Amino acid sequence: MAREKLLAGHAVRRLRRRTALTQAAMAEMLDVSPSYLNLIERNQRALPAGLLVRMADIFDFDPRALAAGEPGGGAEAIRRRLGDPLFADLEVDRHEVEEWLAAAPGGAEAFARAFDRGGGGHTATEATDPVAMTRREIDRWRNHFPDLDAAAETLADELRLVGADLYGALVDRLRVRHGLSIRILPIDTLPDRLYRLDLHARQLQLSETLGPSARAFTLAVQLGHVEARAEIDALARGAAFSDRAAERLFRRHLAGYFAAAVMMPYARFLRACEASGYEMATLQNRFGTSFEQVAHRLTTLQRVGARGLAFFMIRIDRAGQSSKRYGGSSGAALVEGEGRCPLWRVHHGFDRPGTPFVQLVALEDGSRWFTLSCAVQARGGGMGDGPAAVPAEFAIGLGVAVAQATGLAAARGIDLDGPATPIGLGCRSCLRSGCPQRSAPPAGRALVVDDRERALSPWRFGGE
Repeated sequence: MAREKLLAGHAVRRLRRRTALTQAAMAEMLDVSPSYLNLIERNQRALPAGLLVRMADIFDFDPRALAAGEPGGGAEAIRRRLGDPLFADLEVDRHEVEEWLAAAPGGAEAFARAFDRGGGGHTATEATDPVAMTRREIDRWRNHFPDLDAAAETLADELRLVGADLYGALVDRLRVRHGLSIRILPIDTLPDRLYRLDLHARQLQLSETLGPSARAFTLAVQLGHVEARAEIDALARGAAFSDRAAERLFRRHLAGYFAAAVMMPYARFLRACEASGYEMATLQNRFGTSFEQVAHRLTTLQRVGARGLAFFMIRIDRAGQSSKRYGGSSGAALVEGEGRCPLWRVHHGFDRPGTPFVQLVALEDGSRWFTLSCAVQARGGGMGDGPAAVPAEFAIGLGVAVAQATGLAAARGIDLDGPATPIGLGCRSCLRSGCPQRSAPPAGRALVVDDRERALSPWRFGGE
């Protein structure tokens, strides 16, 4: 089981200042030395679980508050903002960012808020985009909602008492508890819908195009709307969205999160992950789920005291546009930005749908990632009629830091210390020189044009 160190110096310092205590006074209350507390506040020591519990008891707060989010989203998120062309000449490195976060977390948070709201790069537009607003709230929670997980586990345990058939148990629950019957309709009756809730007829109508896992998921979503309403309402209120569409999108995400947690209850799913080496086919078969559903669930395993590996997930189409991005607690820059590197094999999945591709990749910041990619077809039919119908296809990119990949079934036989493919975050953000696959020069760098020679890449730029 992966256990992450909790570096919460900024939050501890904020708590101490809010209670008007000196380091010496707080250290005495916690029965530690002032020098040790000083190291914790400077993020040079992790916050031990025992000390966290003691602080929560003395100062009466939710322990999750200390881990609820680093200033500006943490070092990697700050570095991504500093990757804007506006700061291209500063060349701020990782060490400087970490020092900044440790010495002035409030200043780092202020910079992040000003950048996001005012506008470096594309973030000014994102500030009013409902999809971006929803994603920021999901990222703030690192796509882990403990209250929803707890409620879903309780429901899953109750459903197991009904029978081993999850779909049948969900049907009975909706019928008996909520007066909703389930009806499967042919595609010509629901030509452009996956499901429809007919409250007048008290029917949840499902398209026949939905497979078994999608049908169970849809039923569990409806249960989430009614049986986890209190938890979802509390999370939506806490987000304080100014945009109604963003709030609705967030609620839809939360209902889907609850549904996945019912199908893959946290404790049972984590045990299965660890026993199988996170083997995707085993997890799909055991829980009756799809590759995409398992991939999404892997990004949520962050329960205190029972953490899974820190996976990220991204879903893209053939044009490289992303429709899902979940970084979880991975801190992976690969889920950020709109650009994709063609050297990352997530695109290769479209050549052989259903076949996973594994790859070691290295980013410009030196981080190394083990990635698993697979193309999937969206549930339901396609656009158009007959032979001309166009099905929706997506590629799922799943990854974890190489340091955490040693126990993965998919990594067996792979030298994790061996060569990794050097990739970037899209040509406009990538400063790697000499890449023959480069399609555009990096933003903020002056072009170098020389008619006397031609390199492998048509784009040369200042700083190479």
